[in-house]
Amino acid sequence: MRFVFTAKSLALLLAFASNAISQQVPPTPLPSPTPDAPIVQRSIELPVRPLPSGERVGVDAANQLSLTLPQAIELALSNNNDIDTSRKTRRIADFSLLRARGAYDPLATAEGYYESITTPTASAIGGAVNGAVTQTRFFGGAGVSGFSPFYGGSYSAQFNNNRTTTSNTNSFLNPQFPSSLALTYNQPLLRNFGFDANRREIEIAKRNQNLTDAQLRQRAIETIAGVEQAYWDLTFALRNLEVQRETLLQVREQLESNRRLVDQGVLAPIELVAANAQSYTFEQNIFAAQEAITRAENNLKSLMLPDRASPEWSRAITPVSPIDVEPPRLALEVGLPEAMRSRPEIAQLAETAEINRIDQRFCRNQKKPQLDIVSSFTTQGLAGTETPAAISSTTGLSRVPPNLVGGALSSLGNLLAFDYPSYRVGLALSLPIRNRVAKANLATSVIDGERIANMREQTEQVIEAEVRNALQALRSVESRLESATAGRVAAEELFRSEERLFRGGTSTFFLVTQRQNELAIARSRELQARTDLNKAIAEFQRSIGRTLEVNSVTVSP
Repeated sequence: MRFVFTAKSLALLLAFASNAISQQVPPTPLPSPTPDAPIVQRSIELPVRPLPSGERVGVDAANQLSLTLPQAIELALSNNNDIDTSRKTRRIADFSLLRARGAYDPLATAEGYYESITTPTASAIGGAVNGAVTQTRFFGGAGVSGFSPFYGGSYSAQFNNNRTTTSNTNSFLNPQFPSSLALTYNQPLLRNFGFDANRREIEIAKRNQNLTDAQLRQRAIETIAGVEQAYWDLTFALRNLEVQRETLLQVREQLESNRRLVDQGVLAPIELVAANAQSYTFEQNIFAAQEAITRAENNLKSLMLPDRASPEWSRAITPVSPIDVEPPRLALEVGLPEAMRSRPEIAQLAETAEINRIDQRFCRNQKKPQLDIVSSFTTQGLAGTETPAAISSTTGLSRVPPNLVGGALSSLGNLLAFDYPSYRVGLALSLPIRNRVAKANLATSVIDGERIANMREQTEQVIEAEVRNALQALRSVESRLESATAGRVAAEELFRSEERLFRGGTSTFFLVTQRQNELAIARSRELQARTDLNKAIAEFQRSIGRTLEVNSVTVSP
Protein backbone atom coordinates (compact mmCIF):
# COMPACT_ATOMS: atom_id res chain seq x y z
CA MET A 1 0.00 0.00 0.00
CA ARG A 2 1.37 3.42 -0.94
CA PHE A 3 0.54 6.69 0.91
CA VAL A 4 0.83 10.11 -0.70
CA PHE A 5 1.04 13.13 1.63
CA THR A 6 0.20 16.64 0.51
CA ALA A 7 1.12 19.85 2.25
CA LYS A 8 -2.36 20.18 3.66
CA SER A 9 -2.43 16.67 5.10
CA LEU A 10 0.99 17.12 6.71
CA ALA A 11 -0.21 20.31 8.42
CA LEU A 12 -3.25 18.51 9.86
CA LEU A 13 -1.03 15.69 11.22
CA LEU A 14 1.31 18.12 12.93
CA ALA A 15 -1.59 19.96 14.57
CA PHE A 16 -3.08 16.72 15.83
CA ALA A 17 0.23 15.61 17.34
CA SER A 18 0.73 18.94 19.08
CA ASN A 19 -2.73 18.77 20.65
CA ALA A 20 -2.16 15.20 21.86
CA ILE A 21 1.14 16.11 23.52
CA SER A 22 -0.40 19.07 25.32
CA GLN A 23 -3.13 16.81 26.77
CA GLN A 24 -0.70 14.09 28.17
CA VAL A 25 -0.69 13.52 31.93
CA PRO A 26 2.76 14.21 33.44
CA PRO A 27 4.49 11.08 34.94
CA THR A 28 4.49 10.49 38.67
CA PRO A 29 7.91 11.45 40.09
CA LEU A 30 9.95 8.65 41.77
CA PRO A 31 10.38 8.94 45.51
CA SER A 32 13.74 10.32 46.49
CA PRO A 33 15.93 8.14 48.69
CA THR A 34 15.72 8.67 52.36
CA PRO A 35 18.65 8.59 54.76
CA ASP A 36 17.27 5.35 56.30
CA ALA A 37 17.36 3.41 52.97
CA PRO A 38 20.58 4.14 51.02
CA ILE A 39 21.11 2.60 47.52
CA VAL A 40 23.87 -0.10 47.63
CA GLN A 41 25.02 -2.84 45.26
CA ARG A 42 23.85 -6.35 46.02
CA SER A 43 26.48 -8.48 47.75
CA ILE A 44 27.51 -11.66 45.83
CA GLU A 45 29.08 -14.58 47.67
CA LEU A 46 30.59 -17.30 45.46
CA PRO A 47 32.09 -20.56 46.82
CA VAL A 48 35.72 -21.22 46.00
CA ARG A 49 36.03 -24.56 44.21
CA PRO A 50 39.08 -26.74 44.89
CA LEU A 51 41.61 -27.24 42.12
CA PRO A 52 40.93 -30.28 39.89
CA SER A 53 42.46 -33.48 41.19
CA GLY A 54 45.27 -35.14 39.25
CA GLU A 55 43.87 -38.65 39.77
CA ARG A 56 43.37 -40.83 36.72
CA VAL A 57 41.60 -44.16 36.36
CA GLY A 58 43.81 -47.17 37.12
CA VAL A 59 47.01 -45.12 37.44
CA ASP A 60 49.02 -44.48 40.59
CA ALA A 61 50.32 -40.93 40.08
CA ALA A 62 52.92 -41.45 42.81
CA ASN A 63 54.44 -44.42 40.98
CA GLN A 64 56.09 -42.64 38.06
CA LEU A 65 57.92 -44.36 35.20
CA SER A 66 60.45 -42.04 33.60
CA LEU A 67 60.83 -43.15 30.00
CA THR A 68 63.02 -42.02 27.14
CA LEU A 69 62.07 -42.58 23.54
CA PRO A 70 64.83 -45.20 22.95
CA GLN A 71 63.64 -47.09 26.03
CA ALA A 72 60.07 -47.06 24.74
CA ILE A 73 61.24 -48.37 21.36
CA GLU A 74 63.29 -51.12 23.00
CA LEU A 75 60.32 -52.24 25.10
CA ALA A 76 58.05 -52.25 22.05
CA LEU A 77 60.47 -54.32 19.96
CA SER A 78 61.01 -56.76 22.83
CA ASN A 79 57.38 -57.21 23.82
CA ASN A 80 55.40 -56.50 20.67
CA ASN A 81 53.40 -59.58 19.68
CA ASP A 82 53.57 -58.74 15.98
CA ILE A 83 57.37 -58.57 16.12
CA ASP A 84 57.45 -61.90 17.93
CA THR A 85 55.17 -63.39 15.27
CA SER A 86 57.44 -62.07 12.51
CA ARG A 87 60.46 -63.64 14.21
CA LYS A 88 58.67 -66.98 14.38
CA THR A 89 57.84 -66.65 10.68
CA ARG A 90 61.55 -66.13 10.00
CA ARG A 91 62.39 -69.29 11.95
CA ILE A 92 59.79 -71.20 9.97
CA ALA A 93 61.50 -69.99 6.78
CA ASP A 94 64.82 -71.35 8.12
CA PHE A 95 63.28 -74.75 8.71
CA SER A 96 61.62 -74.65 5.30
CA LEU A 97 65.07 -74.24 3.72
CA LEU A 98 66.39 -77.07 5.86
CA ARG A 99 63.48 -79.25 4.74
CA ALA A 100 64.08 -78.40 1.08
CA ARG A 101 67.75 -79.31 1.35
CA GLY A 102 66.70 -82.54 3.05
CA ALA A 103 65.57 -83.80 -0.35
CA TYR A 104 69.23 -84.66 -0.97
CA ASP A 105 69.60 -86.65 2.23
CA PRO A 106 70.40 -90.30 1.34
CA LEU A 107 67.79 -92.90 2.22
CA ALA A 108 69.24 -95.96 3.90
CA THR A 109 67.25 -99.21 3.90
CA ALA A 110 67.81 -102.62 5.40
CA GLU A 111 65.83 -105.84 5.62
CA GLY A 112 66.29 -109.42 6.74
CA TYR A 113 64.02 -112.44 6.81
CA TYR A 114 63.82 -116.22 6.77
CA GLU A 115 61.75 -118.11 4.23
CA SER A 116 61.00 -121.73 3.36
CA ILE A 117 59.66 -122.72 -0.05
CA THR A 118 58.51 -126.24 -0.96
CA THR A 119 57.95 -126.87 -4.68
CA PRO A 120 56.38 -130.03 -6.09
CA THR A 121 58.60 -131.62 -8.72
CA ALA A 122 57.69 -134.47 -11.04
CA SER A 123 61.04 -134.69 -12.88
CA ALA A 124 63.88 -137.01 -12.00
CA ILE A 125 66.41 -134.37 -12.94
CA GLY A 126 64.76 -131.89 -10.61
CA GLY A 127 66.42 -133.55 -7.65
CA ALA A 128 63.13 -134.07 -5.85
CA VAL A 129 62.81 -136.06 -2.68
CA ASN A 130 59.36 -137.66 -2.33
CA GLY A 131 58.15 -135.53 -5.28
CA ALA A 132 59.13 -132.12 -3.85
CA VAL A 133 62.07 -129.78 -3.40
CA THR A 134 62.30 -127.67 -0.23
CA GLN A 135 64.45 -124.57 -0.12
CA THR A 136 65.14 -122.45 2.96
CA ARG A 137 66.80 -119.06 2.93
CA PHE A 138 68.14 -116.53 5.42
CA PHE A 139 68.12 -113.21 3.55
CA GLY A 140 69.82 -109.96 4.53
CA GLY A 141 70.03 -106.79 2.47
CA ALA A 142 70.96 -103.13 2.84
CA GLY A 143 70.91 -100.21 0.48
CA VAL A 144 71.13 -96.48 0.02
CA SER A 145 69.39 -94.26 -2.52
CA GLY A 146 68.76 -90.60 -3.13
CA PHE A 147 68.97 -87.61 -5.43
CA SER A 148 72.20 -86.12 -6.62
CA PRO A 149 72.67 -82.39 -5.87
CA PHE A 150 74.34 -82.08 -9.28
CA TYR A 151 72.31 -81.80 -12.48
CA GLY A 152 69.22 -83.53 -11.15
CA GLY A 153 70.45 -87.14 -11.17
CA SER A 154 69.39 -89.99 -8.89
CA TYR A 155 71.33 -92.98 -7.57
CA SER A 156 70.89 -96.22 -5.65
CA ALA A 157 73.13 -98.96 -4.25
CA GLN A 158 71.79 -102.28 -3.02
CA PHE A 159 73.72 -105.12 -1.35
CA ASN A 160 72.13 -108.54 -0.75
CA ASN A 161 73.53 -111.63 1.01
CA ASN A 162 71.82 -115.03 1.50
CA ARG A 163 72.32 -118.40 3.11
CA THR A 164 70.36 -120.95 1.15
CA THR A 165 69.78 -124.66 1.79
CA THR A 166 67.89 -127.04 -0.48
CA SER A 167 66.69 -130.63 -0.58
CA ASN A 168 67.51 -130.82 -4.30
CA THR A 169 69.76 -133.87 -4.69
CA ASN A 170 71.31 -132.41 -7.83
CA SER A 171 72.62 -129.24 -6.16
CA PHE A 172 76.42 -128.96 -6.17
CA LEU A 173 76.57 -126.50 -3.23
CA ASN A 174 74.51 -126.90 -0.09
CA PRO A 175 74.36 -124.66 1.84
CA GLN A 176 75.40 -121.87 -0.50
CA PHE A 177 75.94 -118.13 0.07
CA PRO A 178 74.93 -116.03 -2.94
CA SER A 179 75.61 -112.25 -2.71
CA SER A 180 75.14 -109.30 -5.04
CA LEU A 181 75.88 -105.57 -5.28
CA ALA A 182 73.81 -103.43 -7.67
CA LEU A 183 74.62 -99.78 -8.51
CA THR A 184 72.33 -97.58 -10.60
CA TYR A 185 72.48 -93.94 -11.71
CA ASN A 186 69.97 -92.02 -13.82
CA GLN A 187 70.87 -88.65 -15.33
CA PRO A 188 68.30 -86.34 -17.00
CA LEU A 189 69.47 -84.75 -20.24
CA LEU A 190 66.55 -82.40 -21.01
CA ARG A 191 63.76 -82.06 -18.47
CA ASN A 192 65.04 -81.67 -14.90
CA PHE A 193 68.63 -81.27 -16.11
CA GLY A 194 70.36 -78.96 -13.62
CA PHE A 195 67.08 -77.56 -12.28
CA ASP A 196 64.54 -80.02 -10.97
CA ALA A 197 61.75 -79.82 -8.40
CA ASN A 198 64.17 -80.24 -5.49
CA ARG A 199 66.44 -77.42 -6.68
CA ARG A 200 63.38 -75.22 -7.22
CA GLU A 201 62.21 -75.75 -3.64
CA ILE A 202 65.66 -74.87 -2.29
CA GLU A 203 65.91 -71.66 -4.30
CA ILE A 204 62.41 -70.58 -3.28
CA ALA A 205 63.17 -71.35 0.37
CA LYS A 206 66.27 -69.12 0.18
CA ARG A 207 64.22 -66.27 -1.26
CA ASN A 208 61.56 -66.79 1.40
CA GLN A 209 64.26 -66.28 4.02
CA ASN A 210 65.09 -62.90 2.50
CA LEU A 211 61.38 -62.15 2.16
CA THR A 212 60.70 -62.81 5.84
CA ASP A 213 63.74 -60.67 6.74
CA ALA A 214 62.23 -57.76 4.80
CA GLN A 215 58.84 -58.38 6.42
CA LEU A 216 60.45 -58.38 9.87
CA ARG A 217 62.22 -55.09 9.09
CA GLN A 218 58.95 -53.56 7.90
CA ARG A 219 57.13 -54.73 11.03
CA ALA A 220 59.91 -53.25 13.19
CA ILE A 221 59.77 -49.95 11.30
CA GLU A 222 56.01 -49.75 11.69
CA THR A 223 56.30 -50.52 15.39
CA ILE A 224 58.97 -47.89 15.95
CA ALA A 225 57.00 -45.30 13.98
CA GLY A 226 53.90 -46.05 16.04
CA VAL A 227 55.85 -45.74 19.29
CA GLU A 228 57.31 -42.41 18.21
CA GLN A 229 53.86 -41.03 17.35
CA ALA A 230 52.39 -42.25 20.65
CA TYR A 231 55.37 -40.97 22.66
CA TRP A 232 55.12 -37.44 21.29
CA ASP A 233 51.32 -37.46 21.70
CA LEU A 234 51.76 -38.28 25.38
CA THR A 235 54.42 -35.58 25.71
CA PHE A 236 52.02 -33.02 24.24
CA ALA A 237 49.15 -34.16 26.44
CA LEU A 238 51.21 -33.79 29.63
CA ARG A 239 52.58 -30.38 28.67
CA ASN A 240 49.16 -29.20 27.58
CA LEU A 241 47.83 -30.15 31.02
CA GLU A 242 50.56 -27.96 32.55
CA VAL A 243 49.46 -25.05 30.35
CA GLN A 244 45.83 -25.47 31.38
CA ARG A 245 46.76 -25.68 35.08
CA GLU A 246 48.92 -22.55 34.86
CA THR A 247 46.10 -20.72 33.14
CA LEU A 248 43.62 -21.82 35.81
CA LEU A 249 45.96 -20.60 38.55
CA GLN A 250 46.22 -17.24 36.80
CA VAL A 251 42.43 -17.04 36.66
CA ARG A 252 42.21 -17.91 40.35
CA GLU A 253 44.69 -15.14 41.13
CA GLN A 254 42.62 -12.74 39.04
CA LEU A 255 39.52 -13.86 40.94
CA GLU A 256 41.14 -13.04 44.27
CA SER A 257 42.33 -9.70 42.89
CA ASN A 258 38.79 -8.89 41.74
CA ARG A 259 37.45 -9.85 45.16
CA ARG A 260 39.76 -7.35 46.84
CA LEU A 261 38.80 -4.65 44.34
CA VAL A 262 35.11 -5.33 44.99
CA ASP A 263 35.70 -5.06 48.72
CA GLN A 264 37.37 -1.71 48.09
CA GLY A 265 34.42 -0.56 45.98
CA VAL A 266 36.49 -0.22 42.83
CA LEU A 267 34.77 -3.08 40.93
CA ALA A 268 31.16 -4.11 40.78
CA PRO A 269 30.39 -7.49 42.41
CA ILE A 270 29.27 -8.85 39.02
CA GLU A 271 32.95 -8.95 38.01
CA LEU A 272 33.38 -11.80 40.52
CA VAL A 273 30.82 -13.80 38.58
CA ALA A 274 32.72 -13.17 35.36
CA ALA A 275 36.01 -14.28 36.89
CA ASN A 276 34.39 -17.38 38.36
CA ALA A 277 32.80 -18.27 35.03
CA GLN A 278 36.24 -18.02 33.42
CA SER A 279 37.60 -20.31 36.14
CA TYR A 280 34.95 -22.95 35.38
CA THR A 281 35.85 -22.85 31.70
CA PHE A 282 39.50 -23.63 32.38
CA GLU A 283 38.53 -26.36 34.84
CA GLN A 284 36.78 -28.10 31.95
CA ASN A 285 39.92 -27.72 29.84
CA ILE A 286 41.90 -29.47 32.59
CA PHE A 287 39.49 -32.38 32.71
CA ALA A 288 39.67 -32.75 28.93
CA ALA A 289 43.50 -32.62 29.09
CA GLN A 290 43.53 -35.35 31.74
CA GLU A 291 41.42 -37.59 29.52
CA ALA A 292 43.77 -36.94 26.59
CA ILE A 293 46.73 -37.99 28.79
CA THR A 294 45.05 -41.26 29.73
CA ARG A 295 44.23 -42.08 26.11
CA ALA A 296 47.75 -41.24 24.89
CA GLU A 297 49.36 -43.16 27.75
CA ASN A 298 47.24 -46.26 27.17
CA ASN A 299 48.05 -46.14 23.49
CA LEU A 300 51.78 -46.08 24.24
CA LYS A 301 51.44 -48.87 26.80
CA SER A 302 49.58 -51.02 24.29
CA LEU A 303 52.59 -50.79 21.98
CA MET A 304 55.22 -51.40 24.68
CA LEU A 305 53.80 -53.96 27.10
CA PRO A 306 53.50 -57.68 26.32
CA ASP A 307 50.12 -58.30 27.96
CA ARG A 308 47.52 -56.77 30.23
CA ALA A 309 49.09 -58.38 33.33
CA SER A 310 52.15 -56.14 33.13
CA PRO A 311 52.58 -54.04 36.31
CA GLU A 312 53.46 -50.97 34.19
CA TRP A 313 49.77 -50.56 33.34
CA SER A 314 49.24 -49.02 36.80
CA ARG A 315 52.25 -46.66 36.56
CA ALA A 316 52.15 -43.12 35.25
CA ILE A 317 54.56 -42.66 32.34
CA THR A 318 56.67 -39.51 32.26
CA PRO A 319 58.43 -38.88 28.92
CA VAL A 320 61.87 -37.39 29.55
CA SER A 321 63.37 -37.19 26.05
CA PRO A 322 64.05 -33.64 24.84
CA ILE A 323 61.30 -32.31 22.61
CA ASP A 324 63.61 -30.02 20.62
CA VAL A 325 64.59 -32.41 17.83
CA GLU A 326 66.58 -31.03 14.93
CA PRO A 327 64.72 -31.69 11.66
CA PRO A 328 66.73 -33.37 8.88
CA ARG A 329 67.89 -31.32 5.90
CA LEU A 330 67.44 -33.54 2.87
CA ALA A 331 66.44 -32.62 -0.66
CA LEU A 332 63.75 -34.53 -2.51
CA GLU A 333 66.28 -35.57 -5.18
CA VAL A 334 68.27 -37.38 -2.47
CA GLY A 335 65.39 -38.74 -0.43
CA LEU A 336 63.55 -40.48 -3.26
CA PRO A 337 66.42 -42.73 -4.44
CA GLU A 338 67.21 -43.58 -0.83
CA ALA A 339 63.59 -44.57 -0.22
CA MET A 340 63.62 -46.84 -3.28
CA ARG A 341 66.76 -48.53 -1.97
CA SER A 342 65.85 -48.78 1.71
CA ARG A 343 62.10 -49.31 1.97
CA PRO A 344 61.36 -52.94 2.94
CA GLU A 345 58.29 -52.96 0.68
CA ILE A 346 60.57 -52.70 -2.35
CA ALA A 347 62.79 -55.48 -0.99
CA GLN A 348 59.75 -57.72 -0.49
CA LEU A 349 58.56 -57.15 -4.05
CA ALA A 350 62.08 -57.80 -5.36
CA GLU A 351 62.20 -61.15 -3.55
CA THR A 352 58.70 -61.99 -4.78
CA ALA A 353 59.83 -61.24 -8.34
CA GLU A 354 62.86 -63.53 -7.86
CA ILE A 355 60.59 -66.33 -6.66
CA ASN A 356 58.46 -65.80 -9.76
CA ARG A 357 61.55 -66.01 -11.99
CA ILE A 358 62.45 -69.31 -10.31
CA ASP A 359 58.96 -70.61 -11.06
CA GLN A 360 59.21 -69.52 -14.69
CA ARG A 361 62.57 -71.23 -15.09
CA PHE A 362 61.18 -74.46 -13.66
CA CYS A 363 58.02 -74.31 -15.77
CA ARG A 364 60.03 -73.75 -18.94
CA ASN A 365 62.18 -76.71 -18.03
CA GLN A 366 59.11 -78.89 -17.56
CA LYS A 367 58.02 -78.24 -21.15
CA LYS A 368 61.02 -80.21 -22.42
CA PRO A 369 60.85 -83.95 -23.20
CA GLN A 370 62.02 -86.38 -20.55
CA LEU A 371 65.25 -87.93 -21.83
CA ASP A 372 67.41 -89.74 -19.25
CA ILE A 373 70.58 -91.76 -19.30
CA VAL A 374 69.84 -95.01 -17.47
CA SER A 375 72.82 -96.97 -16.21
CA SER A 376 73.43 -99.87 -13.85
CA PHE A 377 76.27 -102.11 -12.74
CA THR A 378 75.88 -105.36 -10.85
CA THR A 379 78.49 -107.74 -9.46
CA GLN A 380 77.72 -111.12 -7.86
CA GLY A 381 79.42 -113.59 -5.61
CA LEU A 382 78.77 -117.22 -4.71
CA ALA A 383 80.30 -119.85 -2.43
CA GLY A 384 79.11 -122.94 -0.63
CA THR A 385 79.79 -126.44 0.66
CA GLU A 386 80.24 -129.20 -1.92
CA THR A 387 77.65 -131.96 -2.01
CA PRO A 388 78.15 -135.54 -3.26
CA ALA A 389 76.41 -134.53 -6.48
CA ALA A 390 79.35 -132.22 -7.23
CA ILE A 391 81.78 -135.21 -7.56
CA SER A 392 81.98 -136.65 -11.05
CA SER A 393 81.16 -140.36 -11.11
CA THR A 394 83.62 -140.93 -13.94
CA THR A 395 86.63 -138.88 -12.87
CA GLY A 396 86.06 -138.60 -9.19
CA LEU A 397 86.83 -134.87 -9.40
CA SER A 398 84.72 -131.95 -8.22
CA ARG A 399 82.73 -130.20 -10.86
CA VAL A 400 82.62 -126.96 -8.81
CA PRO A 401 85.32 -124.33 -9.45
CA PRO A 402 87.63 -123.99 -6.45
CA ASN A 403 86.79 -120.30 -5.92
CA LEU A 404 83.14 -121.18 -5.32
CA VAL A 405 83.91 -123.57 -2.50
CA GLY A 406 83.76 -121.90 0.89
CA GLY A 407 81.52 -119.88 3.16
CA ALA A 408 80.06 -116.39 3.30
CA LEU A 409 83.49 -114.72 3.25
CA SER A 410 84.41 -116.55 0.08
CA SER A 411 81.20 -115.32 -1.50
CA LEU A 412 82.09 -111.74 -0.57
CA GLY A 413 85.56 -112.22 -2.02
CA ASN A 414 84.06 -113.33 -5.31
CA LEU A 415 81.74 -110.33 -5.19
CA LEU A 416 84.55 -107.83 -4.74
CA ALA A 417 86.70 -109.50 -7.36
CA PHE A 418 84.14 -108.39 -9.97
CA ASP A 419 84.46 -111.71 -11.72
CA TYR A 420 80.75 -111.84 -12.48
CA PRO A 421 79.74 -108.32 -13.58
CA SER A 422 76.65 -107.10 -15.41
CA TYR A 423 76.37 -103.74 -17.22
CA ARG A 424 73.55 -101.75 -18.70
CA VAL A 425 73.56 -98.28 -20.27
CA GLY A 426 70.71 -96.80 -22.24
CA LEU A 427 68.32 -93.93 -22.88
CA ALA A 428 64.76 -93.52 -21.63
CA LEU A 429 62.45 -91.12 -23.45
CA SER A 430 59.15 -89.80 -22.15
CA LEU A 431 57.20 -87.30 -24.23
CA PRO A 432 53.75 -86.14 -23.02
CA ILE A 433 51.41 -85.46 -25.93
CA ARG A 434 50.57 -81.70 -26.07
CA ASN A 435 51.90 -81.23 -22.50
CA ARG A 436 49.15 -78.77 -21.60
CA VAL A 437 49.88 -78.92 -17.87
CA ALA A 438 53.40 -77.54 -18.31
CA LYS A 439 52.23 -74.93 -20.81
CA ALA A 440 49.46 -73.72 -18.49
CA ASN A 441 51.85 -73.55 -15.53
CA LEU A 442 54.32 -71.49 -17.54
CA ALA A 443 51.63 -69.10 -18.76
CA THR A 444 50.37 -68.65 -15.20
CA SER A 445 53.84 -67.86 -13.88
CA VAL A 446 54.46 -65.34 -16.68
CA ILE A 447 51.20 -63.53 -15.95
CA ASP A 448 51.99 -63.57 -12.24
CA GLY A 449 55.33 -61.95 -13.03
CA GLU A 450 53.55 -59.17 -14.89
CA ARG A 451 51.25 -58.70 -11.91
CA ILE A 452 54.23 -58.40 -9.57
CA ALA A 453 55.80 -55.81 -11.88
CA ASN A 454 52.56 -53.80 -11.77
CA MET A 455 52.51 -54.03 -7.99
CA ARG A 456 56.06 -52.73 -7.83
CA GLU A 457 55.24 -49.76 -10.04
CA GLN A 458 52.24 -48.97 -7.87
CA THR A 459 54.25 -49.34 -4.66
CA GLU A 460 57.02 -47.09 -5.97
CA GLN A 461 54.42 -44.48 -6.84
CA VAL A 462 52.92 -44.70 -3.34
CA ILE A 463 56.39 -44.40 -1.78
CA GLU A 464 57.20 -41.34 -3.88
CA ALA A 465 53.94 -39.71 -2.79
CA GLU A 466 54.72 -40.53 0.86
CA VAL A 467 58.21 -39.04 0.60
CA ARG A 468 56.88 -35.89 -1.04
CA ASN A 469 54.09 -35.52 1.53
CA ALA A 470 56.44 -36.21 4.45
CA LEU A 471 58.99 -33.69 3.23
CA GLN A 472 56.32 -31.05 2.65
CA ALA A 473 54.79 -31.71 6.08
CA LEU A 474 58.25 -31.40 7.65
CA ARG A 475 58.90 -28.02 6.09
CA SER A 476 55.36 -26.74 6.73
CA VAL A 477 55.28 -27.79 10.38
CA GLU A 478 58.72 -26.29 10.93
CA SER A 479 57.46 -22.95 9.63
CA ARG A 480 54.26 -23.33 11.61
CA LEU A 481 56.30 -23.84 14.79
CA GLU A 482 58.15 -20.60 14.16
CA SER A 483 54.84 -18.78 13.67
CA ALA A 484 53.31 -20.41 16.73
CA THR A 485 56.30 -19.43 18.87
CA ALA A 486 56.08 -15.84 17.68
CA GLY A 487 52.33 -15.87 18.28
CA ARG A 488 52.80 -17.15 21.82
CA VAL A 489 55.36 -14.42 22.59
CA ALA A 490 52.99 -11.78 21.24
CA ALA A 491 50.07 -13.21 23.22
CA GLU A 492 52.10 -13.08 26.43
CA GLU A 493 52.99 -9.45 25.82
CA LEU A 494 49.37 -8.54 25.03
CA PHE A 495 48.12 -10.28 28.17
CA ARG A 496 50.67 -8.54 30.43
CA SER A 497 49.87 -5.19 28.81
CA GLU A 498 46.11 -5.67 29.19
CA GLU A 499 46.56 -6.73 32.78
CA ARG A 500 48.56 -3.57 33.56
CA LEU A 501 45.87 -1.41 31.92
CA PHE A 502 43.18 -3.16 33.96
CA ARG A 503 45.02 -2.57 37.21
CA GLY A 504 45.44 1.05 36.18
CA GLY A 505 41.73 1.37 35.58
CA THR A 506 41.94 1.96 31.83
CA SER A 507 40.76 -1.49 30.68
CA THR A 508 37.98 -3.93 31.46
CA PHE A 509 37.97 -7.40 32.90
CA PHE A 510 36.37 -8.65 29.68
CA LEU A 511 39.43 -7.61 27.68
CA VAL A 512 41.76 -9.18 30.25
CA THR A 513 39.81 -12.45 29.98
CA GLN A 514 39.96 -12.32 26.21
CA ARG A 515 43.74 -11.86 26.26
CA GLN A 516 44.06 -14.69 28.75
CA ASN A 517 42.12 -17.05 26.50
CA GLU A 518 44.24 -16.06 23.55
CA LEU A 519 47.42 -16.74 25.53
CA ALA A 520 46.24 -20.22 26.56
CA ILE A 521 45.35 -21.02 22.95
CA ALA A 522 48.72 -19.71 21.73
CA ARG A 523 50.61 -21.86 24.23
CA SER A 524 48.67 -24.96 23.20
CA ARG A 525 49.27 -24.19 19.53
CA GLU A 526 53.00 -23.90 20.12
CA LEU A 527 53.06 -27.23 21.97
CA GLN A 528 50.99 -28.85 19.22
CA ALA A 529 53.28 -27.47 16.53
CA ARG A 530 56.35 -28.83 18.34
CA THR A 531 54.64 -32.21 18.70
CA ASP A 532 53.62 -32.19 15.04
CA LEU A 533 57.21 -31.38 14.05
CA ASN A 534 58.61 -34.32 16.01
CA LYS A 535 55.96 -36.60 14.53
CA ALA A 536 56.70 -35.24 11.04
CA ILE A 537 60.40 -36.00 11.54
CA ALA A 538 59.56 -39.59 12.51
CA GLU A 539 57.25 -39.95 9.51
CA PHE A 540 59.89 -38.57 7.15
CA GLN A 541 62.49 -41.02 8.44
CA ARG A 542 60.00 -43.84 7.94
CA SER A 543 59.15 -42.70 4.41
CA ILE A 544 62.78 -42.90 3.25
CA GLY A 545 63.52 -46.11 5.18
CA ARG A 546 65.85 -44.62 7.81
CA THR A 547 63.85 -45.48 10.92
CA LEU A 548 66.05 -48.38 12.03
CA GLU A 549 69.27 -46.53 11.27
CA VAL A 550 68.26 -43.30 13.03
CA ASN A 551 67.15 -45.18 16.15
CA SER A 552 70.26 -47.46 16.12
CA VAL A 553 68.13 -50.59 15.88
CA THR A 554 69.46 -53.82 14.40
CA VAL A 555 66.77 -56.38 13.59
CA SER A 556 67.86 -59.99 14.03
CA PRO A 557 65.65 -63.03 13.38
